[in-house]
Amino acid sequence: MILAVLFLDSQMAWAQIPQAEFPQAEISNGLITAKLYLPDATQGYYRGSRFDWAGVIPELKYKGHDYFGQWFTNYNPISHDAICGPTEEFSPVNYEQAPVGGEFFRIGIGSFKKPQENRFNRFGYYELYNPGKWTVKKSKDGVVFTHVLKDIDGYSYIYEKKVRLIKGKPQMVLEHKLKNTGEKTIQTDVYNHNFFTIDHRTTGPNSVIKFSFPLIVSGESPLARINGQQIEYLRELTTRENVQWTDIQGHTKSIKDYDFRLENNQSRAGVRITCDRPLSSLIFWSAVKTQCPEPYTDINIQPGKTFTWTVTYDFYTFDE
Repeated sequence: MILAVLFLDSQMAWAQIPQAEFPQAEISNGLITAKLYLPDATQGYYRGSRFDWAGVIPELKYKGHDYFGQWFTNYNPISHDAICGPTEEFSPVNYEQAPVGGEFFRIGIGSFKKPQENRFNRFGYYELYNPGKWTVKKSKDGVVFTHVLKDIDGYSYIYEKKVRLIKGKPQMVLEHKLKNTGEKTIQTDVYNHNFFTIDHRTTGPNSVIKFSFPLIVSGESPLARINGQQIEYLRELTTRENVQWTDIQGHTKSIKDYDFRLENNQSRAGVRITCDRPLSSLIFWSAVKTQCPEPYTDINIQPGKTFTWTVTYDFYTFDE
């Protein structure tokens, strides 16, 4: 009962936040409508040091179903997980090489001064030192984000991310282009956390996650099970419960294995996720209001070269 009260109180506090004050854009292709929050170092919805600031999607609707939204209870703009949508995280670059007080950076965020610490804390907060330069170009059915970061100990880049709704299809694509304009090789990886919240329903037996290959995991969960090529829940999760597998095996280096489906049998709605790059690794995590396949892509870009990748989301409904 106490947990329920805390949850309701935090939701009431969230409802009082003036969401219209966050820089944002709305896009539509006639089938899908979506809202995006825009990068802003002082007024942006998300100002944390973990996730890419481009492409935060708090709302996407198709045929009366809502696929993204708030899944957490407490909002703080610099919290590592106060974010929503198909959000991406890049591993830090130059952290290990930089001395204390030197600079390291994360693509889609900017650079930070390295503090005195034993190791990088991906869930911590690092104060932004150099935010780089953001430009945003909006259209009726898409938004193009461009982030330029220069002269970080020999590193520089131009990162472009397009969020587009495809004409005549219930489809969204995330098109990425990362150009190395510096003197050093950029070596990192990126994964999409995919914070899906289909109709804001509680994670449970109606939530099914399907993969294109038989899953091999180490360890069992009392809350969910692996059934061949899918994850199934044994009961509904409560507020503080999670299901997680940190090293899912069974996939190959073929692009066809980057293919997942999330469905809710109560809503009768689903989404398929594919990519034009192969998986380098795969994690799965879920909480009471979200289910998240987390596919990783390796990135290694020589000076002057460009790396591209595109993630595609196909939204659908299904009959009884």
